[in-house]
Amino acid sequence: GLEIEREGAGIIDIGGESTRPGATPVPAEEELDRTIPVIEALRSKGLRIPISIDTYKAAVAERAIRAGAQVINDVSGLRLDPGMAAVARKHGVGLILMHIRGTPQTMQLLPPVRNIVRSVREGLQWSVRTALAAGVGKEQIVLDPGIGFGKSIDQNFELIAALPRLRKLGFPLLAGPSRKSFIRKTIAARLVSDLTPAKLPAKLKDASPEQILCGTAAVVAACILNGAQIVRVHDVRQMVAVAALASRILQEGSR
Repeated sequence: GLEIEREGAGIIDIGGESTRPGATPVPAEEELDRTIPVIEALRSKGLRIPISIDTYKAAVAERAIRAGAQVINDVSGLRLDPGMAAVARKHGVGLILMHIRGTPQTMQLLPPVRNIVRSVREGLQWSVRTALAAGVGKEQIVLDPGIGFGKSIDQNFELIAALPRLRKLGFPLLAGPSRKSFIRKTIAARLVSDLTPAKLPAKLKDASPEQILCGTAAVVAACILNGAQIVRVHDVRQMVAVAALASRILQEGSR
């Protein structure tokens, strides 16, 4: 965490339960055991940047805030724990509301929706209404379209292209495309001339870590240029440079 801060991150996101496709949920107590000591240690060692707690459980968010977290990152958009909005209201912390279809266990098994942009917009509007009805301030809310969470490869690209439309909802946007499988699979498909759907799984190794990093950089830049004001990434040092260049282009375009 301290290294991430030195590399230029503006927020560090800490979670104790994987939300990868098919991931197994863990009890709240285990999630607390994994996250609270980390948050406390980072604060005691002088971490200056805000900490985001990546959880959909209100009890975990409550404890994390008491330990020093300042943002709640709820991948369920308030759908999995009705008490989450009350925690955000009580403490006045930031609240990231993400769109997800189903749960991490089911999201990649669901049939794709016909109009993904409309589905995401309506889902985020529901999350916003729920938060505001619970007393959360508008200024606390950030929206995340949930790239990779229950969307097809094509739909992920469609959502990135549609970020300007989602900005019209009136809230800052967060995008998290870093190292997602749609990047890896797209690169692999371009590298394999004899590609067929049946061959794709065996060919995914053809996308090297360097190519995935470059692919992530391209998509992160596209997200920023299309309106994302926060990007959630793994490779902080490299993506700080990407963000600086994309931001410079936006500055020139606004003159």
